[in-house]
Amino acid sequence: MTKMKNGMIKPFEELEYSDDFMFGCVMRDKVLCREVLECLLQRPVGELTDVIPQREFQYTSDGKPIRLDIYTEDDSGVYDAEMQKLNNKSIKSLDLPRRSRFYQSMIDGDHLKKAQLYKTLPDSTVLFICTFDPFRRGFEKYTFREICEESPDLCLNDGTTKIFFNCRYEGSDLPEELRKFYDFVETGKVGNSLTEKLEEAVINARKVEEWRSQYMKEMVVIMNAREEGKAEGKAEGKAEGKAEERVNTERERKRAEIAEAELAKYRKYALEHGYKE
Repeated sequence: MTKMKNGMIKPFEELEYSDDFMFGCVMRDKVLCREVLECLLQRPVGELTDVIPQREFQYTSDGKPIRLDIYTEDDSGVYDAEMQKLNNKSIKSLDLPRRSRFYQSMIDGDHLKKAQLYKTLPDSTVLFICTFDPFRRGFEKYTFREICEESPDLCLNDGTTKIFFNCRYEGSDLPEELRKFYDFVETGKVGNSLTEKLEEAVINARKVEEWRSQYMKEMVVIMNAREEGKAEGKAEGKAEGKAEERVNTERERKRAEIAEAELAKYRKYALEHGYKE
């Protein structure tokens, strides 16, 4: 969710490249998206198919739906690029490792149709562009592939890669174009041709009424859900209060029964031994 520091929803005109909605708007440009991917991966990327922002997956009516910020592919594989801010959450609560696992499984499920062979699965790369250090180890990025614990030089070669980019990296060994990109994500500072194009794309995107309308609709849904959540929370609180009251009443009743039973035993004992009350 895109928020301001005070917890309010950002106006569309103030969205930056690092806000997930604007990220999706800008990155739907295939040429620009390819340049960003090449900058991040530090290697050439083939010509991209249609770039799909906010690609939604949900395979069962009651299954958990997910939306990928940017979903695209070239002749060598599939790419999912995610812009990730903390938004006042803890790194632990974001659970990026398991989220990346789930995202990759959804990509595989989308490609592996009934009766198709496993070998038809394309290579897939999930990229998280983080405005924080996701694993707190101080690396410029964290790349994960399947390897054998007993023999680290043995790779599973299942075609999956997960990369988490740390835009907070402060080392001097970062490739210059990647440093400029990190700076742009973090501060909005323009420093080279790519970030100039991204800044221009952001400015132009803010003028698209269709995207403004889409953003406002999404924010209304989010705000309504938030209000419903608050109302449900209050209702649950009242229900819990009544339930707790019932529990306390039941406890007192049981205590009274136990006390009465104990008192009856004492009375019986007293009568049997000639004691008077």
